[in-house]
Amino acid sequence: MTSTLQQQLVLEELSVPGFHRVVRIRDAKSGLDAIIAIHDLRLAKVALGGTRIHAYETFEDALWDATRLARGMTFKSAASQSSWGGGKAVIIADPKKDKTEELLIAFAEAVNLLKGEFICAEDSGCTPNDIAIIAEHTPYAVGLPESSGNPSPFTAWGVFRGIQAVMNHLFGSESVAGKTVAIQGLGSVGACLAETLFWHGAKLVITDIHMDHAEGLAKQFGAKLVEPDAIYEEPCDVFSPCALGGIINPESIERLRCRAIAGSANNQLLSESDAEELRRVGILYAPDFVINSGGLINVTQEVTKGGYNPRVSRNKVNKIYDQLKLIFNIAKEKGISTQKAIMQLIEYRLEYGIGRRVDPIYMHHAGISY
Repeated sequence: MTSTLQQQLVLEELSVPGFHRVVRIRDAKSGLDAIIAIHDLRLAKVALGGTRIHAYETFEDALWDATRLARGMTFKSAASQSSWGGGKAVIIADPKKDKTEELLIAFAEAVNLLKGEFICAEDSGCTPNDIAIIAEHTPYAVGLPESSGNPSPFTAWGVFRGIQAVMNHLFGSESVAGKTVAIQGLGSVGACLAETLFWHGAKLVITDIHMDHAEGLAKQFGAKLVEPDAIYEEPCDVFSPCALGGIINPESIERLRCRAIAGSANNQLLSESDAEELRRVGILYAPDFVINSGGLINVTQEVTKGGYNPRVSRNKVNKIYDQLKLIFNIAKEKGISTQKAIMQLIEYRLEYGIGRRVDPIYMHHAGISY
């Protein structure tokens, strides 16, 4: 049955080449202006992706972000064999000023319009508590506080395991003790990663656009604090981008003084050609949608028949280490970039349906499966 709120939503289908479906959904009363992008459904009949709430300057910026992130989710799911289609939602709003319960409810009804083809989760600007509100009005939501909750610790742990794989490849030991890691961005994932690295003996260089926050963490972890733009030129073993995408580009590559790049940010490469340039200059790159897949792996466990178990999530996230070792070795043997190595593997899996979902999806909070 169509709700009154659904009737007042305005849905516009957008034509985006290479995408299964992209829709813009608006609601004048709540101020909702959202995009849901579904990239590829070859590995599942359902796409899963986070809901980003951000004050984009233009609609075109929001569309670019949504589609780029949805495509990345396809790759992330295929790489981690989480058995999802790739999707993403963005809400054009300032999460500090414009995010209201009315807005979140309208978004939930927008998700309902897709009839289970898209499942939403948290992302930047959208907290597990926001997801809880959304889940009261749609069954198609995961990452609830009483279940898998905040994915950041699992994402950070996956990045840490990835850094250990980098260490093993470069130095023959996975230990980070005495190694220098430069972290760009100290949000929930970056801060958690910094703490983990600290307790494992790493030396830290850190930065964030919110320098007062970064200063507190620098004191806590005995880290060197630098201005945001200076982080690229800091000598380090690993540069760890944990903020915005597109920061690995011809200009930044010239400035980098690291042996490897391994971080949680999505879409770190501005262009695929940047991966080849990293290979040329001898910088090992851990493909972002492999190393940062811990959050997706964790939330996927929420929809299993037995329900969420953090131990199962942790053990699956640990496998990021082995996946990256495999990618590094393939790239080395073939003389290609690590990005090209993983993309060849992903394209094979997508073409032949390797890892396609066979188990039902259990939405425990709503009491349904499909």
